[in-house]
Amino acid sequence: MKTILVTGANGQIGRELQEAVINYPDFEMIAADRALLDITEENAVKAYFDDHQIDICINCAAYTAVDKAEENSEQAYLINKTAVGHLASICKEKNIQFIHFSTDYVYHNNQNYPFKEEDKTAPKSIYAQSKLEGEQVAFAKHPECMIIRTSWVYSYYGHNFVKTMLRLGAERNKLNVVFDQIGTPTYAYDIAHALLEILSKKQNITGLYHYSNEGVCSWYDFAAAIFEIKRLACQLAPIESKNYPTPAKRPPFSVLNKEKIKTSFQLNIPHWRASLLHCLERLSIGEESQS
Repeated sequence: MKTILVTGANGQIGRELQEAVINYPDFEMIAADRALLDITEENAVKAYFDDHQIDICINCAAYTAVDKAEENSEQAYLINKTAVGHLASICKEKNIQFIHFSTDYVYHNNQNYPFKEEDKTAPKSIYAQSKLEGEQVAFAKHPECMIIRTSWVYSYYGHNFVKTMLRLGAERNKLNVVFDQIGTPTYAYDIAHALLEILSKKQNITGLYHYSNEGVCSWYDFAAAIFEIKRLACQLAPIESKNYPTPAKRPPFSVLNKEKIKTSFQLNIPHWRASLLHCLERLSIGEESQS
């Protein structure tokens, strides 16, 4: 049996991994939130790894408040870069497989076709830059690590776009959503199951990979699908990003090409609408069980 340490265990992917691992009896999982392991403290990281037998470390910890990062850059870099270096170093020292998640936001240029892993990065926000530098430090300290860039993550757990749209759609008569930012929603449930499926077949995976659900949409399209499935009466209006200014710039197009991960590990990736439906069904069941 292999022991997987999941850092950032209370995040969306971390929570989904804990649920998914039940289906993989060859793995035992240690779920570490910040209270159990503060990955920003190098000595704490070393002590924890000395005290535990770990075969695989999946880092799900991240500073993901994109707009707040513009003001809190020190905290963003501490979590998205420095802490990643601590984990990568100790994993390299102890010959532990290290897996780390990054973001589509590292791509921010005029390209209008899906990005491949080797395409040029051009981050234009503190969040995106800190995530890119986190990738760089991970590869520098642990060249055999695996990094997965993903996009527009949502889940049954935590705070995310789907839950925000459900709340606002129930509260308001009209809602404006940007239509000129194009990407792909990614269900954390799918990421978790795909990663555990990969690890069950092969360990010591190295390199950079993309993972998102299949298909393409705007944030407006995503919101419209949520409202359609849930039959919310709220009127949805498409607006341009310039009419909804935010502290951090978002890429206008960040669709990811997944051919590398699909062919390398024989993955079948669901379409984003099918995964959205699955998530909304889980949320409905959760609401019913609480009522």
